[in-house]
Amino acid sequence: MRTRLACVNGVDLLMDYVEDVLPGPQRKAVDAHLGGCPRCVAFVRSYLETPRIVRTATAVAMPAGVKESLRRFLKPSLEEPRDS
Repeated sequence: MRTRLACVNGVDLLMDYVEDVLPGPQRKAVDAHLGGCPRCVAFVRSYLETPRIVRTATAVAMPAGVKESLRRFLKPSLEEPRDS
């Protein structure tokens, strides 16, 4: 039995596809879809690039003055007992 896959269904399977945990028939369906859908190929590539983009974007060091200001601002809330 061959399963046809629409773009919208492929998005639901993307994480499992990228992590290589899809069962064989589903993986084959996604592979077949990617073979004929350049938009989905581009989507998978961008999905795979996301961790690198986030690392690059967050690699900037916080200026010392901002760090100290943030610590002073957060200190009172960290010292207050929380209701649990």
